[in-house]
Amino acid sequence: MLLNLHVKNMALIDEIEVDFSEKLNILTGETGAGKSILLGSINAALGAKVSKDMIRKDAEYGMVELVFSIDQEETIQKLKDLDISVEEDGLLIIARKIMKNRSISKINGQTVTLSLLREVSSLLIDIHGQHEHQSLLHKKVHLEIIDSYGRKEIEPVKEELKGYFERYQNAKNALLEVSMDEEKRLRELDFLRFEIEEIEQARLVNGEDEELEKDYKKMCNSRLIGKTVGDVYRMTGYEEGESVGTVLGRAVRQFSSVMELDEDAASLGEQLNQLDSLCNDLNRELSEYLSSLEFDDRTFYEVEERLNLIHGLKAKYGGTIEKIREYLEKQKKKEEKLLHLEEEKEIIKQEQEKARKLLDDQCEKLTDLRKQAGMELSRAIKEALIDLNFLDVKFQIEFKPLSNYTKDGKDEACFMISTNPGEPLKPLPEIASGGELSRIMLAIKSILAKVDTIDTLIFDEIDVGISGRTAQMVSEKMSHIAKNHQVIAITHLPQIAAMADSHYFIEKKAEDSRTKTSIVKLHREDSIRELARMLGGVEITDRVLESAKEMKDMAEKVK
Repeated sequence: MLLNLHVKNMALIDEIEVDFSEKLNILTGETGAGKSILLGSINAALGAKVSKDMIRKDAEYGMVELVFSIDQEETIQKLKDLDISVEEDGLLIIARKIMKNRSISKINGQTVTLSLLREVSSLLIDIHGQHEHQSLLHKKVHLEIIDSYGRKEIEPVKEELKGYFERYQNAKNALLEVSMDEEKRLRELDFLRFEIEEIEQARLVNGEDEELEKDYKKMCNSRLIGKTVGDVYRMTGYEEGESVGTVLGRAVRQFSSVMELDEDAASLGEQLNQLDSLCNDLNRELSEYLSSLEFDDRTFYEVEERLNLIHGLKAKYGGTIEKIREYLEKQKKKEEKLLHLEEEKEIIKQEQEKARKLLDDQCEKLTDLRKQAGMELSRAIKEALIDLNFLDVKFQIEFKPLSNYTKDGKDEACFMISTNPGEPLKPLPEIASGGELSRIMLAIKSILAKVDTIDTLIFDEIDVGISGRTAQMVSEKMSHIAKNHQVIAITHLPQIAAMADSHYFIEKKAEDSRTKTSIVKLHREDSIRELARMLGGVEITDRVLESAKEMKDMAEKVK
């Protein structure tokens, strides 16, 4: 049940707070007073799209908060399945803060996504908007209503059917993938074999491209490297008079005489000998390195050609040798698949046939359940329509099989109705007027309310296109629904307003050069005056007041 609504900075609403009660809550007021804004705010809190123009002018944000009381164990369990916990006292608070470029939604203080918010909302409240009855013009909605009515038996079968449908579709798609003519299969095989052979002939080795790149760079720069290394070899050698090796040799010989004269110079002599030895080793290694720079043109050509081959394969099959080899394995698997295509096709056909049989059986089971639910629903709708002043109404549900499978089965349903004596049954979308559609939707809502777990129903001007005795019967039907559900309704009809258990008046006022919408709960006398306004218009006479009081008294007796 919706206990409290708090709205701030939304359109004409500066800030209002409303405590709703059980049973039938009626909202009335002048046209344009803000009734639709109030309902729009509730919708916004429940995850509906909101225009930035909905935020009150000069306000940084708009905010809507809903406080629900939940006591049904089934609903609490469903919320737990969505990882939403209800407070110990059964309270659940939904809040949505709407800014110019974004919004933040929270449930019991926890930030949630809009998709989760909408899923939670669907468990708590059912909103019938001004034009929702128009949805009855679409046959798809007829089937959804039947499924909702028989939800307890139908939902598990539908869930199982979805799995069979997915299995069937997967097999069907797999068969399409492997279905090709022989000429195409041979072409693909030729192409695969060409790629496989090209890669395998290359005999690639992981890391060889890096080694080849290093060798190629060395070969390309061998002349410059050789000249520089040769110069360093001569500078550190023993062949020229001023080279490092020659100079160190002389230094060693000369310092040996010093060591003979002074033993303390021995350590210095050892260091000098080490330098001479290091220089000699370096000179020898430089010589070996110079020798390694020597190669013939054929070696250079082979390295260059090998690199060109690898680079070409990288460009075609992957940026690294590892990726080329992965591509090779993938193409080999494709080749294997094409070589045994007929065998695989036959296996998939068998799987598709198994899935089709399971799907057929489940569709038939679902159809039987829907027809059973449809018969019960037809009787219930006819009774409800008679209660709503359809005196000679006939109502049936017609089922037709679809030519294809869907995740919801193979059924198409159509509501058939006759509202006048002697007229044959015709599809509802072809004959119903706006006022009739509104009453038919109310009849359906009253029936579904008995089988679902949603506590709160909101009706926005369900009274479209009706008046007089019909309006009275609609009000009685809404009061009947409110015996087991909380109902919140916006109306312009005094017959419906008179039936209110709690009556709220919405008013628009100009204060300090600003227009504001306010809402107040009416006591019985104020409610009668509001009924008189709805009955009599601008001038409320004593006679109109008396009629309003009589209407209220009669409504209380009916309840």
